[in-house]
Amino acid sequence: MESDTTVRRIKPSSLGTHNSYAVAAGHRYAGDYNGWGEDEPKRKPDVSLYLLREGLATSLVCLFILLLWALVQLSLQHLVIGRPGGEFNADRARWHLERITSVGPRPTGSHENEVLTVTYLLEEIDKIRQETVQGTHWITVDVQRPTGSFSIDFLGGFTSYYDRVTNVVVRLEPKGGAEHLMLANCHFDTVANSPGASDDAVSCAVMLEVLYSLANQSTPFQHGVIFLFNGAEENVLQASHGFITQHPWAKQVRAFINLEAAGVGGKEVVFQTGPENPWLVQAYVQAAKHPFASVVGQEVFQSGVIPSDTDFRIYRDFGNIPGIDLAFIENGFIYHTKYDTADRILTDSIQRAGDNILAVLKHLLNSEKLAGSSEYRHGNMVFFDVLGVAIVAYPAHVGTIINYMVAMATFVYLARKASLPSNRGGRYVRELACATGVVVLSWLVTLLSVLIVAVLVTLLGRSMFWYNHFYAAVCLYGAAATGKMVLVHTLAKNLYYGGVRLLELGELYFDVNLMLWCCILLWLTQKGLCSAYVPMLMVAFPLATKLLLAKEFKNRGASLKYSVLYLLGLALPYLHFMFLIWVVFEIFTPIMGRSGTEIPPEVVLAAMVTIGTILISSFFIHFIYLVRSTKRILTGLASIFTVMFLLVSCSLLFPYSGDPDIPRPKRIFLQHTTRTFHDLEGRVESQDSGVWINSFDYTGIQHITPHIPEINDSVRTHCRDDHPFCGYPWFLPVKFLSKKNWYLPAPQVSPSSPVEFSRVSKEKTPWGTIKMIFDVNGPSHMSLYLMPHKGASLTSWSFGDGTPQFDLSGEYFVFYSHGSNAPTWTFWFEIQPPSDPIPSGPEGIISVAISTHYFFGDDQSTPELEKILRRFPSWAFPSSWVSTYDMYRY
Repeated sequence: MESDTTVRRIKPSSLGTHNSYAVAAGHRYAGDYNGWGEDEPKRKPDVSLYLLREGLATSLVCLFILLLWALVQLSLQHLVIGRPGGEFNADRARWHLERITSVGPRPTGSHENEVLTVTYLLEEIDKIRQETVQGTHWITVDVQRPTGSFSIDFLGGFTSYYDRVTNVVVRLEPKGGAEHLMLANCHFDTVANSPGASDDAVSCAVMLEVLYSLANQSTPFQHGVIFLFNGAEENVLQASHGFITQHPWAKQVRAFINLEAAGVGGKEVVFQTGPENPWLVQAYVQAAKHPFASVVGQEVFQSGVIPSDTDFRIYRDFGNIPGIDLAFIENGFIYHTKYDTADRILTDSIQRAGDNILAVLKHLLNSEKLAGSSEYRHGNMVFFDVLGVAIVAYPAHVGTIINYMVAMATFVYLARKASLPSNRGGRYVRELACATGVVVLSWLVTLLSVLIVAVLVTLLGRSMFWYNHFYAAVCLYGAAATGKMVLVHTLAKNLYYGGVRLLELGELYFDVNLMLWCCILLWLTQKGLCSAYVPMLMVAFPLATKLLLAKEFKNRGASLKYSVLYLLGLALPYLHFMFLIWVVFEIFTPIMGRSGTEIPPEVVLAAMVTIGTILISSFFIHFIYLVRSTKRILTGLASIFTVMFLLVSCSLLFPYSGDPDIPRPKRIFLQHTTRTFHDLEGRVESQDSGVWINSFDYTGIQHITPHIPEINDSVRTHCRDDHPFCGYPWFLPVKFLSKKNWYLPAPQVSPSSPVEFSRVSKEKTPWGTIKMIFDVNGPSHMSLYLMPHKGASLTSWSFGDGTPQFDLSGEYFVFYSHGSNAPTWTFWFEIQPPSDPIPSGPEGIISVAISTHYFFGDDQSTPELEKILRRFPSWAFPSSWVSTYDMYRY
């Protein structure tokens, strides 16, 4: 019988199209492919039976990838499968969406948020209540305005304090009452300067229509449901905290569904579930009409790689209840910008979201498991959808068994090869180890080479060209990565393996990549990650395909039939894997446009493209050893790379776009601010005013300077270490993300409601600390910075659980916001004075600073701010407001 493992050399013959078998000399290749002895007759097969033509192999692989990519894109565009059932009316939901967004941006505390939107919601809810008063359910409405505080390890960690923020809480239950409740959550507030259609008005519109549909059900549900329209999510999850920790109905909530957005429209994806409540995933699988879910997204999001968070976290951490987190992720380029308008959200997107939410809620409201949800809290679930048509879900422990079974099958496959008579003496193991070294070397060389290109692009000042031309990055970095890998393996084939065509090298390198994927599978399984299902698919399907095609490969080698069937066997895992790659780039590419000035996005994106290329190419590498030559492949890739590099170097690919159909805006924050610094006696030590400019991407202001020349490096700011948060009015503690800022001198600001900050008392406690109490009156958004001087330390305060948390390099950040008619903000802290009486830093024991932010109304803008805003190009999105910064020493 023929051996599947021994490497066979096929040397060119003087007969032209025919080659002869030769027994390899040396310790590496003793023996032959057929296991025959030296005296056996030698056949002279046709090379065309064993080696692919270069053009054919390239065409097959490219066509395979393009077809799968087209299927992924087609599935994403196909939002609604089948016809709507009629229970959820997307047109009525769109009407709600347009009415909510018509009032404009809705920051917490604004008239638009606290009055206009709340009034509209209450009116629509009352219409539903009156229309269904004779039905089988009661509707109860409560407007909650909670006050509270908590600490959260987001953006490095800070403490949040909220006062009289608004929640519109609607309870729907059978007329006989309900002991157990579901919770559906959305938020109607927005960031400043954005109408917030996708984030999150569309979710509130969907919830209104779902409420209408549920209220009109003729059969009463077993359980009740709370619809929470919360008005302070953008203030870092404040209103949801107020509900789950203070509202009397919260104690009856057993599970929740949270509706969010990280993009505008498209499909809403389940990207978080649990914790450890697999019955919720099963409910979604059974009920959702248009499933779209990924446990990979859950584990990536919860790893902290994505700088974002949702109300899911509040309900999980402070309410200890399980839930499902859904979000729109498409087109994150215009998330939190002026382009997030209702007309950009397709009616089909609203329909599919409404169909899913309504179906899942109806299922859960009649579920016996909701009543005893705590009893079903065991383990996680592996879940993923197949092109949005169907969803696969199974318990994590079942996944572990499957993973180990697949790994064992791989081990048996490789062990069987190593145990064949022709491979005695560990020949196959040695060859497998050498080939693994070649593969790993190709990875390292490829990654290093592409990163060098990325650094060069950055040094040329052409960073982020892919922000508006994504496929240009795929061509540049993908061609570089593919070309380098092909080159390394070509050199290995021609130099290390003796400069001859070796058919069995193709199979050897298939085995190497199978083994490497199996190692990834075992590692992720050992880590307890449900995402291990991905390498499981990438091992199981190729292994099964290779076994099924073993006879074809033995008889005819790398024939056209073998190649086509081989690719077909890889289709399903590669289809799902390419979908995951799309999700990664769909999320992370826009994020790079708002990730600050310190993270070099060119290196990040180049690394992502390279890693994606390495993973996709894994089971294509053996084709390099099955083709007669790679000269044309390398020439083509080099040509693509050269053309793209020239286009990038010549600035022909501009990073941004002001096209209203496909905007790619550059995000810039501008604050017209006045800074006042007080000494230990309370006297004004210094004061200045200016427009403080933050670029939230790596290019800084290099593209802005030609339009506004005065914004240049001559007005770059410098951090004052002796001032809290460098002496500037940071809205959130993100100074570590954006260290390149500019400060353009401007006249003093004069808001109609200036901040009133005063120390009420200062006293020494019996335990040796100094307690200070303060009163503050100001706008709806303020930030408090506390910086104990060297040797001093905060011991307690009036926020959260009373213990100061998240010492950010010697500073503490407290985020404050309030709704309507909030009283004076009173807070206190205790500080332990330094034991060394000789100060080595600023005078006193602590620096306290308060910054105010005027996000709406007449105080939001100034003539100077308007003047500079008009000069920004159309492709920029300058978000602007007025602020102040006051620092005191104590």
